[in-house]
Amino acid sequence: MWNRLGLKGSAISALCIALTMPAFADDDRDDNGPDPQEAKPLLDSRDQVFYPGDTERIKPLSRKLFSNILMDQKEIWTSPFRMSRGDRKYWIGFTAATAALIATDNDSSTIFRNSNGQIAWGNRVSKIGASWTLIPLVAGFYGYGVLKNEPKPREVGVLGAEALLDSLIVVEVLKPIAGRVRPDATSDKGHFFSGGDAFPSGHAIESWSLASLVAHEYGRRTIYVPIVAYSLASVVSVARYAAQRHYASDIVAGGAMGWFIGRYVYKTHQDHLIHGNWQSQVAPLVRPSERSFGVTITFAQQH
Repeated sequence: MWNRLGLKGSAISALCIALTMPAFADDDRDDNGPDPQEAKPLLDSRDQVFYPGDTERIKPLSRKLFSNILMDQKEIWTSPFRMSRGDRKYWIGFTAATAALIATDNDSSTIFRNSNGQIAWGNRVSKIGASWTLIPLVAGFYGYGVLKNEPKPREVGVLGAEALLDSLIVVEVLKPIAGRVRPDATSDKGHFFSGGDAFPSGHAIESWSLASLVAHEYGRRTIYVPIVAYSLASVVSVARYAAQRHYASDIVAGGAMGWFIGRYVYKTHQDHLIHGNWQSQVAPLVRPSERSFGVTITFAQQH
């Protein structure tokens, strides 16, 4: 009875959306990024990671991705304890919307005819948003940027990979916690804490995270790139619904998380670009008079 009314699902949606709060922190900057002349950010550990740094070599690229993802995950999972007043309106709004959808999921899932042809079409189209499709796309951005010596597509490749990996980690942790059964199951459809893996939608969170990153990166140059990116993410979301693989609430929650994660990765990158690029130097330290030796590590900021 509780699952049918969506009351437990509402609590899960509140938790899931709260965990993505750092992705949509309420600040005074617009999406064009900070003004280097006005912003006075505090230095933190991201400034010691190649940011933007040399991403054409495997070692610094791997170090950048691994270090940034660790810091991203720390921000995401600890965000409920640092929620600002500006964040609350987003938290309340998306939680209410997801809770309302959960309460009506069983009825709304029959809006379409759910024929075999519709379900087959939905499964085929939704492959656009699968990780094995999006990862090569990100690699394509990066490869093009390296071959053509274009910093923008190379940056999109690196940050796109970061956003995708952040999304994958979040969704793989939340799915077993929610345990929601998919709408195409033979029993317990829509029930939470029943061993399912429907909530939130993995395809939605992945496609919307990359779409958000690409849209924010290219949005200042042309309106067409955001339109195409968000349209493809929307097609993936509708296809997952048509394929009877997810309820509307699964898709909305996943899409919202993905969009905010993509925006968070972009915003964090923009914030730390104005600090300059930090490079590290390692040198031996030998003091014969003191019969001691060691290593010194120096961080220098390159503008």
